Amino acid sequence: MPPSRSYAAFLFDMDGTLLNSIPSAVRAWTRWAQRHGLSVEHVLSIMHGVRAVDTIRRLGLPGVDPVAEAEALTLDEIADVADVAEISGAAAMLATLPPDRWALVTSAPRALAQARFAAAGLPFPARSVTAEDVSHGKPAPDAFLLGAHRLGVAPADCLVWEDTPAGIAAAEAAGADVIAVTATHATPMVTPHPSIADYRGLSIIQDAGGRLMLERGHWA
Repeated sequence: MPPSRSYAAFLFDMDGTLLNSIPSAVRAWTRWAQRHGLSVEHVLSIMHGVRAVDTIRRLGLPGVDPVAEAEALTLDEIADVADVAEISGAAAMLATLPPDRWALVTSAPRALAQARFAAAGLPFPARSVTAEDVSHGKPAPDAFLLGAHRLGVAPADCLVWEDTPAGIAAAEAAGADVIAVTATHATPMVTPHPSIADYRGLSIIQDAGGRLMLERGHWA
């Protein structure tokens, strides 16, 4: 994807993409795994980038209601957002975007997304897709397809900003271009897509038709 391509709209994941909630999420999921006698390492290895209810269903715990467990986990996460922070440069970059040209597309429930945006000092977007809005979460394309629909644009005319394999797979399945955001990655991310560590040094401009374009001196 050449940096010179223009887009009708941008679709942003939240956790690890616009803000860093990894420590908070790890604490909440660690507590949850310990309560159920599960391997914390295993649970943490499968919970990133997907809806909590889907992770719990995947674990197949006997006698456990995945919906009720996910709701309780969400309340625990909402109560633990003190150290949630924006990815460097995210607020400044979002402030340059027309409100009707970007949307949040997250696997988090809306209440948790709002709590994390507030903790990070980011304004909640005018348009969003959260866990409750789709029947099939990432890596299914449904959330990104709905995000594009709510902006009134074609998915193929969107640029998706993501940080997890599940999110990238969902964006690819939706037919969108992708930029990988690696700010919270402890090890290099293997991806065929362009990547950025954070939003510092990244400029968004509009072409003559009002479409969004990215300017950056170096692309990974």
